Amino acid sequence: MSTLLEPFHYEFFQRALVVATVTGALCGLIGVYVVLRGMSYIGHGLSHAIFGGAVASYIVGVSVFVGAVVWGLIAALFINKVARRRSIGADAAIGAITSASFAIGIILISVQRTFVVNFEALLWGNVLAVAPVDVLVVLGVALASTLWVFLRYRQLLFSTFDPEVAEVSGVNTARVDIGLAIMLTATIAATMSVIGVTMIAAMLVIPPVIGRLLTDSFSKMLWISVGSGTFCGFVGVYGSYYLNWSSGGTVVLTAGVLFVFAFLFSGWRRRIPAVAAEHVH
Repeated sequence: MSTLLEPFHYEFFQRALVVATVTGALCGLIGVYVVLRGMSYIGHGLSHAIFGGAVASYIVGVSVFVGAVVWGLIAALFINKVARRRSIGADAAIGAITSASFAIGIILISVQRTFVVNFEALLWGNVLAVAPVDVLVVLGVALASTLWVFLRYRQLLFSTFDPEVAEVSGVNTARVDIGLAIMLTATIAATMSVIGVTMIAAMLVIPPVIGRLLTDSFSKMLWISVGSGTFCGFVGVYGSYYLNWSSGGTVVLTAGVLFVFAFLFSGWRRRIPAVAAEHVH
């Protein structure tokens, strides 16, 4: 028992466990809307675009989190504007804009070699090195996102499944879309040092997909997604301590394993009625 409780004796691990667990829940919450709206590629692209903003903001002496959020919102709005041109698809717009932004971050790092901040942690994640302020930022974004989803639950639900009818019914879908873009950008910016920009897209997608495999109910999918993300954040970081693996990689790998189990279970559950029907006939 003492071996199992050993990590909890260290303050840095306690912070890591809290921030990773909250990060998993936050990604699961926002990820539901990302997946159902077909925005998975945008989540992946924004995580790379925000990296460029984080590096640039550090160079000019601005808060990395604030700079990353502003940069991410500009990238999201620019993507939307470019994608409206019929000659350019949304996927092409996302690829061009976010890749260029990511390249800016890489170039700035290669030019400015006097960084105190370890930007490799932003790329791959290093939850064991998070500072108390990082925990507060993640908790703040998680609280704001939860409150926003609670207050805009019906508008979000309506605009996600039937945006045209929602607009006619009086729902300001443009405002809802902007709110979601802000929450998505803030989520990526707040959690990039925990999971890393190269893998955060996985945590925005896998927990919701697990929920979708296990239920057809939106509300249940939301709870399953948040629960799955929470579980993966906790188990991933706890396991990485003993395995001496990358914390972000272990969190995502845990999510991947959970996805496999959910996929197998959903297939088995669907075969039961079919087998029962064959016996009846």
